Amino acid sequence: MGLAEYKVVPKGNGWSVLHDGAASDDYVSKEAAFQSAVAAASLALREGHEVHVSVPGQEAGNRTALGVKE
Repeated sequence: MGLAEYKVVPKGNGWSVLHDGAASDDYVSKEAAFQSAVAAASLALREGHEVHVSVPGQEAGNRTALGVKE
């Protein structure tokens, strides 16, 4: 089986999940994007893929640890 990689990335004022070169769906918080990525990664794991999930740490500026505007 192949590699399934999910990367939580900032998108505008929110977040998205980059997978297979595409960042579809918009999420208000980094946590919501993470939960979506983990759900997709769980399905890939069941199919036998190697799975990578990455999420950036807290950014400098006006976002909280969960990635929402203060």
